[in-house]
Amino acid sequence: MMRGMALLATVLVGGTLIGGLAPTATADHYADTYTGTAVMSENHRLRASLDTATGELELVRLRLARSEALLTYSTRYRIPADLAALVFDVSIQEGLDPELAFRLVNLESGFNPRAKSKANAYGLAQVQVGTARFYKSDVTAEQLYEPELNLRIGFRFLRDLIETYDDINLALLAYNRGPSRVQDLIDAGVDPDNGYPETVMEGYSGR
Repeated sequence: MMRGMALLATVLVGGTLIGGLAPTATADHYADTYTGTAVMSENHRLRASLDTATGELELVRLRLARSEALLTYSTRYRIPADLAALVFDVSIQEGLDPELAFRLVNLESGFNPRAKSKANAYGLAQVQVGTARFYKSDVTAEQLYEPELNLRIGFRFLRDLIETYDDINLALLAYNRGPSRVQDLIDAGVDPDNGYPETVMEGYSGR
């Protein structure tokens, strides 16, 4: 009988040990095969949400900066907000510093879209038909009174001059006097400066 009880005890103890080890083996198995997919998925979701929130915050910041700039320019030059917005937005689109763009338009036309000079330059940026046709071959003088078209051509012309000369003063001189005239004076050993760049750039810090 003692031998029987000893055998039973052995079976029970063995069963307990096996039962105790079974969950551990299962857990170890899952630990070995688990790749963290759920955590990675959640991490990606949170990252996407963060990127979206960051992008939205940056958009709000840019809109606020634009609004503040429009208020500044509209007040400084005493022009309607919609005109300030047009000058600002077109200058950005054409790769020109808005501060320089506003200074140019102020000097050229005083923000009068119907301005016309003795040299037959038209509109806000005082663009001549011959110059404008480098950018829009069929443009007419009357079309140059259209504010957006006029600004777009004028700002693109000045940006191209800045890239050509790599000198903002020469670019402004060429804008005012014409590239050919400026080059002729330079070739003749004559200083082409007529004071125009200094007037535009007075107090300008964006060089």
